[in-house]
Amino acid sequence: MRKVFIGGNWKSNGNLAFCKKHCEEVLNKISFDKTKTEVVVSPLSIHLSLVKDLIKNDIQVSAQNISLTKEGAFTGEISAIAMKDLGINWTILGHSERRTLYGECNETVANKVIRAEEQGLNSIACIGETKEQREKNETMKVIQAQLQAIKNVKPDWSKIVLAYEPVWAIGTGLTATPDQAQEVHNEIRAWLKKEISEKVANETRIIYGGSVSDTTAGDLIKKNDIDGFLIGGAALKPAFKKIVEDSKKI
Repeated sequence: MRKVFIGGNWKSNGNLAFCKKHCEEVLNKISFDKTKTEVVVSPLSIHLSLVKDLIKNDIQVSAQNISLTKEGAFTGEISAIAMKDLGINWTILGHSERRTLYGECNETVANKVIRAEEQGLNSIACIGETKEQREKNETMKVIQAQLQAIKNVKPDWSKIVLAYEPVWAIGTGLTATPDQAQEVHNEIRAWLKKEISEKVANETRIIYGGSVSDTTAGDLIKKNDIDGFLIGGAALKPAFKKIVEDSKKI
């Protein structure tokens, strides 16, 4: 059985006081079986080291992004090399906010996956369609193009968690129904089986993101092809503890 994966994306939120309080009052009080569940939180880059030091259980810490470049004259960029040196083993890549606000295309995201892999980082690779694309029945066309770009760079799929995040559900309060999410996850797994291998399809974790809350997570996690969540707003609240502790596969 695939290990459940729960990710918390703090985005550009939180100050030093929040980091200390959230770690002490929420994260360090979360109980989970690490042989069955993996929990990763992703604070601001400037807070990575602090949060990593504050966490006292088996929760891991992830970057929210890495540079497309390596070390060198790239002012303002943070390379995978620097992240690994800090002891970070995960990074989120291709979040819809990176794609829409900062112009990251499918090829850029795929190349960042390889940059991460080169340094031994695991990637939480985000894929998903906009509301307009869904209404035009282009969901899988869009997702397959995003996946194909990653396939083209020939990654180690064991280093990748795929996060299906319908753009229309991120930060909107809208959540795909369990059946809607399961349908897309199932099609993603079918694509992996056809285009990569049955082994990769069976072993790759496909998680759901899009206004996940402590009231919606329980029904979503029951679906066969939903292996966990990438959580935004709720990751900043005590609700994150309940989501982790309730997200168990039977």
